[in-house]
Order: sequence, then structure tokens, then C-alpha cells
Amino acid sequence: MKIHLPQRPWHGNTLLEIDLPDSWETQVCPMKGADYKALSPGEIQAAIAEPGESSRLETIARGKQSAVIVFDDMTRPTRASEIVPFLLEELSSAGISARNITFVCALGAHGALNMQDFRKKLGPDIPENYRVFNHNPYENCIHLGETAFGIPVAINRAVMEADVKIGISCVTAHSQTGFSGGGKLLVPGTAHIDTIAHLHMEVAARAPETTGPGKHEGNVLRENIEQAAAMVKMDFCINVIVNGRGETTAVFAGSPEASHQRATEHAKIVYATHPRPRDKDVVIANAFAKANEMPIAVRTGIMALAGGRGVLAVIADAPEGQVAHYLLGRFGLNYGGRRHPASGIPEGLDLIVMAPCFDKTFGDWFKNPETATWTRTWEETLAVLEQKAGPNSRAAVLPNATMQYLQAL
Repeated sequence: MKIHLPQRPWHGNTLLEIDLPDSWETQVCPMKGADYKALSPGEIQAAIAEPGESSRLETIARGKQSAVIVFDDMTRPTRASEIVPFLLEELSSAGISARNITFVCALGAHGALNMQDFRKKLGPDIPENYRVFNHNPYENCIHLGETAFGIPVAINRAVMEADVKIGISCVTAHSQTGFSGGGKLLVPGTAHIDTIAHLHMEVAARAPETTGPGKHEGNVLRENIEQAAAMVKMDFCINVIVNGRGETTAVFAGSPEASHQRATEHAKIVYATHPRPRDKDVVIANAFAKANEMPIAVRTGIMALAGGRGVLAVIADAPEGQVAHYLLGRFGLNYGGRRHPASGIPEGLDLIVMAPCFDKTFGDWFKNPETATWTRTWEETLAVLEQKAGPNSRAAVLPNATMQYLQAL
């Protein structure tokens, strides 16, 4: 059985052909919106110009002197370059000079982007004509107060000092907050490392049963994020939905909370896995959009295995390697960020990671990466799979295992 899987969203957006044994009972389980049609530039412009419950950006910005456009990083498939020109038109019409418009990449605790990344994300003209900054979670953050949970909130100074605050983010299923996007762009995206650490460690521990992919309502992390983000007073938010190739299929613009709520309702349909796999012996989880955050695909794949035990092959074709993470990552042989190690490869899981651009630190988010089998090609991976799994195995393929979510059983 031959299956084509998307690869390398920022490096050519190619396809990988994999071949699985005919003797296996194989089920391909895509997200429901995998084949949704990409929006045209005109449709994107219309969505921004007609934001629904919010005033138009031009109206919001009129009479103001400066603006900041906050955007997510290379761990998200958001094609901000399709959005930015229309935002700049609105700001120009409002009378804000280009020299008073800055861009801030909402890295959270991720490593900084380089200029090549900025050009891919924003388009080649933006870094040449506007100042584009990486968020620094350790410096130049302004304390705004505390959430109801007592979490201290400190936010990027460049964001807070702008008269008009605009955000661009992608809404996909998220392993902790239910769905990404919305206030999460700001917190943890533009927050101080202390805020980020408290959120991920203290808040998450209070009600872990409320967190997880697809869990939006009542999610303790999401509730704290929205409280913290409200302190920032973002003026205009763009929430993007994508298909299985990372193409923009829907744009929800307007006030932060309302636009994100509309996007989330749509995301619940788009990223839901259908058919929902269960009790499989073998799972192939393709990381695609977030191959540089490979452990997300591991978590998703485990949910399709019988009792979380069996053989899981994760395809993580990330030429850039795994994203540097100052909270979860390893920064020495036996130490790392405040929350390192975040997790380990569980007993009973036979994990294979296909990493064509492998490096020794590829699995260092785990405390025990040495327990995984590491491969570089599909041929090598298939040989290991056939050795570990029986001839009549029940298998599932998840084409977008870092974006799609599996509904609770």
C-alpha cells in the first residue's frame, strides 16, 4: 500500500511516498480538513477588511502613531506573508508611517529566528523595509500584574509600547491548551521566562485533566492565558486555519477573544481525525508542520495504539533540527531548562524516529532518547517496522500528527 505524506513545509513543501506491507490492515486517518481549498489573496483581504464583531483595523489605527505586528515562529505553519501586506495597507490608510511599524516574533521560550526564517515567514521585502525583532524572554519585559491564579505576567516591551497591537497566529490542535492561537500568541509567545515557567509548571499541575489536544472549554491553561493576554490589550487579531499542506483555508479577524473563539469552533472540525484510529498494533505518525517539535507526534501516535503500547514510527523530516527550547530543552549532558526533562519515552512503547537530517540532540526533549530506534530513510524504517511488527498487524497512518487531534474515546 503506497501513501503520500507531506514534508518540509518551509523547505519546498514536498511529498514523501511510503509503502506498507499488503498483509497489514492499514487505515489512513487524516484530519477532516486535510483537503480544504486554499483561500485566494482576495478572500484573505476580504476577511481582514470585514472582521465581523470588531471595527476595521484602519479605524482602530486612525490617529495612532505606532504599531507592532506580532507573529508566530517556524514551529507553526502560518503563512504570515499572505496576511502582512493587507495589514500594512490598513495601517498606511490610517496614517501610520512605515518607520513606526515593527514586527516581533512570538518565540515564547523557543530559539531565535535568523534572517532567512524571517524572509520565509514574512516575505522577502519585510525584513528589508521594517525592523523585525525576536522576542527575548529574559530581557526587556514589562510587568503587568498577576492572573487570578497568582501567575506574574511580564510582556515584551516593544509590544507594550506600541499604540496599535496586532497578532497573526495559526490555530491548530495543541497538546496542552486544546488549540493554539489567540491569546497564546502573547502568553507565552511574548512573555518573560518566569511567566512561561509558572504557566507550564504551576498552572498545568493544578488541573491536568482539563488540558490536552482539542480540550478548549474549561482548560486551566487556556483560562490563565486569556487572563494574562487581556492585560496586553491587543487591538486586532488574525487567526488562521490551514489544510494538510499548511495552506491557509480560513481567516478569522477581529477582537482577540471573539476571533479566536470563532476560529476554535472551526478548528474543532478541521483538525479532528477521521476515521479515529484505536487499538492499533502499529502507528505511523507524520510530524510535517511541526517536525521541529517531533515529540508532539509521539504523544498523538500513542493515543492510537492499544493501551498506549506497540510500535510507533514518527517521521520527522526537519532540516533545521529540533527547535531550541529554553524551558524544556537540554543544554548540557545532564541538565537543561527549568522543566527538563518534560517527559520520557514510556515503557511498552517501541519508538522509531525517522529523521533524515538526524543530529545527536534530536531526541533531547526526552529523558531517555537512547531507547528509541533512529533511522534516516523510509526503506530503513520499513525494515525495522517489519522486524518489530507481525505480518497481520493492524496499522494506522496519521498524515499530520502535530496538527490533528484524536477525539477522546
